[in-house]
Amino acid sequence: MEIRFAQSKKETAQMNTEELRENFLVQDLMTPNKINLTYTHYDRVIIGGVVPVDTIIDLPNHPELRAEYFLERRELGIINLGGKGSVEVDGISYNLDKADCLYAGKGSKIVRFSSADAKQPALFYLLSAPAHHSYPVQTMKKDAAAPVQLGAVETSNKRTVYKYIHLDGIQSCQLVMGLTALEPGSVWNSIPPHTHTRRMEVYFYFDLPEEQRIFHFMGEPQQTRHIVVKNNEAIISPPWSAHFGCGTSNYGFIWGMAGENLVYTDMDPAPVIELK
Repeated sequence: MEIRFAQSKKETAQMNTEELRENFLVQDLMTPNKINLTYTHYDRVIIGGVVPVDTIIDLPNHPELRAEYFLERRELGIINLGGKGSVEVDGISYNLDKADCLYAGKGSKIVRFSSADAKQPALFYLLSAPAHHSYPVQTMKKDAAAPVQLGAVETSNKRTVYKYIHLDGIQSCQLVMGLTALEPGSVWNSIPPHTHTRRMEVYFYFDLPEEQRIFHFMGEPQQTRHIVVKNNEAIISPPWSAHFGCGTSNYGFIWGMAGENLVYTDMDPAPVIELK
């Protein structure tokens, strides 16, 4: 598990391209027959990817957690972005199709990942945050995730938002999680931009063609920086940072937050006309 410490606004404003990528871009999450984890000190969130091609992969413990098992003091959100797969939690198996979500609460001891077909393996994206209370394991299908259509063709940001783990959905301690799918011809995400100093956020980009890229914007609204992102890569967004982006094609992204509250709409606007 890679461990990354937090960076202040002042430090980030002085970073060059490589320093920005080193601190905020998470690469190589989806590696065949491996589990990859990155621990960020922004709200102590852990970002992960699991691709069980022809083997069962267990969620490992790590010395940095100082715990008997991974979820002793944590909760976990999982979204499958590949072929059919299963997540087993303490002996009970849950089947997940593409874009289905599973939540495993504090106290879940054994978590295992597998794919139904090695030729079309599951791609499990993970997000974990510290937890103070035990909520039950729960799954949610994509179509049940309160889909909301936003944006317009005229502004190149027509999209559908699916909310899974949030105040009015799957219950959690502090984890908020869902995904957004952009329509063909739409490339801008999270417009109008915003910040929320009460919560950090992670964006994981998926379904982007290999030859295409996303220009993810971060930093203070009047001190923006950008990072070029390819398919199946994630961006760590500090609580003080705006987070929005534009692709050279349409795509999807998982958004996940942890911090002060579970209110999805808790945002401080950063209007486009005020960006620099």
